Amino acid sequence: MIRRLASLRPARVEVAALCAAALLIAISTGQPDEAAAPNSATALLAPAEAQALVSATEGNALADYRAVGQSAEMINAAMPFSRGGLDTARPFAPRGGLDDARAHLCLTQAIYYEAGFEPVVGRRAVAQVVLNRVRHPAFAASVCGVVYEGAKKPVCQFSFTCDGSLDRRPAAAAWAEARRIAREALDGRVEPSVGTATHYHADYVAPRWAPMLAKVEKIGTHIFYRWPGNWGRRPAFVQGYHGEPLGADALRPVHYLGKRMTRPEENEASPAPVPEGPRIARADNDVGGLLDTSKGWTLDIPAPEDSGHAAQAIARLQAAPSQSPADRPAATISQGAR
Repeated sequence: MIRRLASLRPARVEVAALCAAALLIAISTGQPDEAAAPNSATALLAPAEAQALVSATEGNALADYRAVGQSAEMINAAMPFSRGGLDTARPFAPRGGLDDARAHLCLTQAIYYEAGFEPVVGRRAVAQVVLNRVRHPAFAASVCGVVYEGAKKPVCQFSFTCDGSLDRRPAAAAWAEARRIAREALDGRVEPSVGTATHYHADYVAPRWAPMLAKVEKIGTHIFYRWPGNWGRRPAFVQGYHGEPLGADALRPVHYLGKRMTRPEENEASPAPVPEGPRIARADNDVGGLLDTSKGWTLDIPAPEDSGHAAQAIARLQAAPSQSPADRPAATISQGAR
């Protein structure tokens, strides 16, 4: 894993200061977390600090390393853990149907390609990081949105989504285990070892942003971090899950290094793609209205001179304000759509 530390969603970066301000209000007025440290209420993150963290963990800064290899391992080992205030994340709230199928596939991919041969607890920890991000206002509000953030941009957040890894045939046993772990996480299983961690990286790289975050755990080759202060505490994870408007097949890039990437349906060992759903045909000059006449009804708009037109019926009622509701004649209003 090189860039597999998943940063912030660029669409939300432009309002990071507002997010931070909202979090300050939510955290300072909310009920103290049962696992919170006594002085946690004073560990607030100022909007300017939040913006600095956003900038330090996105784009080119995401892959800006102080060292790699053995030197990085020494730097990482020297950085102390900050296990104070290690909150347990709330269980994920599942949704059914297409949302669940898409979320399951994206989370399975993240577990397999990020940590498919790490210890089981390490695989669960990666799943927990993804779900923690879904809950934090600084990230996307969907599982696939978190996993595939930046996949079609120069610097993706989980590098497997844009470096060609998805073209590799997954090992059957490890893939099945990743599916099982993803299912458990989506059904509410929480991995307590990493708490509310939202970032991680391999121990053979030392990113410049790491000292800005709170180092909470090391599992296998991965080191896990949470945001500093209350921005990384459980009360800050207030974002609701918005479902999965797009699945993995729609979010993954088409090309990598000039080469067309294999689509999931073209790789016999890859999981079958979750369908994106039917498209509603629009006229070329449609400016936003969706008129689907395939359901068996047609639009019926009476002419203005029609005596039974709804507008005339309403006008008659308005012309007699002195009448009580009981005295008013019943209006005959034609049905607009049937």
